[in-house]
Amino acid sequence: MKNISSVLLISALALNQSCTTMKKTDTQQEIPVTDPSLSSNPFMKKSKLQYEAPEFDKIKNEHFKPAFDFGLKQHDAEILKIANNPEAPTFENTIVALEKSGEVLKRATIVFSNLTSANTNPTLQALDEEFAPIFAAHSDKMYLNENLYKRIKSIKEDGLDSEGKRLVQFYKQNFEIAGANLSAADKEKLKQINQELASLSTQYANKLLEARKQGGVFFSDAKELDGLSTDEIEAAATDAKTAGQPGKYLLALQNTTQQPLLQNLKNRTTREKLFKASWLRAEKGDGNDTRETIEKLAKLRLKKAQTLGKKSFAEWKLQDQMAKTPEAATKLMNQIATPAVETARREAKDIQDLIDQQKGGFKVEPWDWNFYAEQVRKAKYDLDENQIKPYFEVTTVLEKGVFYAAEKFYGLTFKKRTDLPVYHPDVVTYEVFDHDGKSIAIYYLDFYTRDSKNGGAWMSNFVEQSYLLGTKPVIVNCYNYQKPAPGKPSLISYDDVSTMFHEFGHSIHGMFASQKYPSLSGTSVPRDFVEFPSQINEHWALDPVVLKNYAIHYETKQPIPQTLVEKIKKAATFNQGYMTTELVSAAALDMDWHTVTNESQLIPVLDFEKQSLASHGFTLATVPPRYHTPYFAHIWGGGYSAGYYAYLWSETLDNDAWEWIKSNGGLTRENGDRFRKYILSVGNSVDLNQAFRDFTGHDPDIKPLLRNRGFIK
Repeated sequence: MKNISSVLLISALALNQSCTTMKKTDTQQEIPVTDPSLSSNPFMKKSKLQYEAPEFDKIKNEHFKPAFDFGLKQHDAEILKIANNPEAPTFENTIVALEKSGEVLKRATIVFSNLTSANTNPTLQALDEEFAPIFAAHSDKMYLNENLYKRIKSIKEDGLDSEGKRLVQFYKQNFEIAGANLSAADKEKLKQINQELASLSTQYANKLLEARKQGGVFFSDAKELDGLSTDEIEAAATDAKTAGQPGKYLLALQNTTQQPLLQNLKNRTTREKLFKASWLRAEKGDGNDTRETIEKLAKLRLKKAQTLGKKSFAEWKLQDQMAKTPEAATKLMNQIATPAVETARREAKDIQDLIDQQKGGFKVEPWDWNFYAEQVRKAKYDLDENQIKPYFEVTTVLEKGVFYAAEKFYGLTFKKRTDLPVYHPDVVTYEVFDHDGKSIAIYYLDFYTRDSKNGGAWMSNFVEQSYLLGTKPVIVNCYNYQKPAPGKPSLISYDDVSTMFHEFGHSIHGMFASQKYPSLSGTSVPRDFVEFPSQINEHWALDPVVLKNYAIHYETKQPIPQTLVEKIKKAATFNQGYMTTELVSAAALDMDWHTVTNESQLIPVLDFEKQSLASHGFTLATVPPRYHTPYFAHIWGGGYSAGYYAYLWSETLDNDAWEWIKSNGGLTRENGDRFRKYILSVGNSVDLNQAFRDFTGHDPDIKPLLRNRGFIK
């Protein structure tokens, strides 16, 4: 997942001086520094670290508020100066000036956004709730400024290079989507809506973080955890002790509906407790119940869309995406849903047959699926997840798998850095070098789950690439792998391996950014394209050359046997009906929430979800959506509202492009250079549909996706 910031700000211009008195540039207003504490505030000047990496050893909680206050004033003054410039509008004095504005604010908010996702605390959470509506109002000051919009609209594209033309079009579209053409009265109405939405989204995120933390299940007897490894049980004991209940065992929740440990837990009562704790985490009627917040968000989003002249929020939201319309996105989902559900029904029968053979005496429930699916996989493919897990030690997977594939395909090399400060002791850092030996990026990794971190996995920029600003990418990948007990190896599942390759795909997209203007750089692309490079990168996990290099037993140091490799490959389409159904049902649920056209359609959360799933034919109770509405963080707090379909849209591009790569030699530098040239390095500076055609030679075809998931031959 690409972490999409909720703060809409123009890219920053790094300072060229170390003092805290802000030097006036051609776009800045002189803003006096009246707060003495700003003299030591690390956000007031450009970081002295390589590529302006954040100075985490200097950044404290108390630095954010004064930096926000100062940065907001500075950026407001800059925007007003650009908007009210008496000179005739030009590309340089308007568009480029906007690209260079907001330096202090951008520096502070980009670090803040990452910390509130990866290592938050009550102080940061309170600041988040305080400033969310302020940032929304600040964004509206720019996008709803009539003078500024008139200047942008009047700029001619004649004489501009292709990226400059694209940037002008980008600004015009963004201002219009944001409501620049509204009447004065509707602009005021929209401003209020945006502030309320920002507050509610932040409240939702904070509620959900606490709900996940409080939702973990404690067990008193290790026998209840039968099926887990000794190391996993030790880790559960450590987690319980940390949570203040020594002598017990804590199974913490991950963000998805299904929990990874369910496939190994033999005790059915334990499985049921863990599943229900996951499913019910945010609907307990307590302070962490998200349902009322969601209902308010849905109503306000509809109100916003209709204020902006659209029938539904999805219609408004998809204007600048590849799909363009909710109908196009829904059509794709329907093409995938029918074969997925049919396949899931066959998989359910296989599982029920196994339960009956074992004289279980019960009908399969959602908490049984992964446990028995793993047994079916063993029977069908003789593949045991616990048999292959010892070959996937987290650092080895990273350095000998993810990095190795990047070296073979793109010529990249990586050097571990221990001299750069980090925001948490678990974080590790690397410097990235191009095929010619030139340094191109700094890369952080944050592997392990903790109470202060949001669920899931994502990529974010600390610094964005821009030739205009002279900046290179500083990138972080965050995961939620279970931290092992002290002194034990960090062994991950193949699904976790795939996630690591996926998130690095986002990172490589950011590392290869080659744009002049930050607004068009790297991963600043539509949501339904941003997952394409990351999904392509997942395929290298099973490439025979790559797999043999990183799948090394943590004890014997022997590479994975070819017999196991063949089993993994044969099992690649196993359980795809289930996995696709849980994904597409979540995507359909998201789209239904955001295609309502009348507030009367917004019935209570749980009723709405039940009605939505039934209307699309998702009636197989044993296959719940990947995210239940109360904890669907992607759409209520993560920027993917009306956009969760993007994973399926991008996967269509991914599977089609992957077939091209395979048919043209696979893991070769020539193919890597081509993918870099046409896809990874262009950012949002070109027509992305054309970029895909340039790479593959044709329009996207859904058949490769259906073949890859085993739905058609």
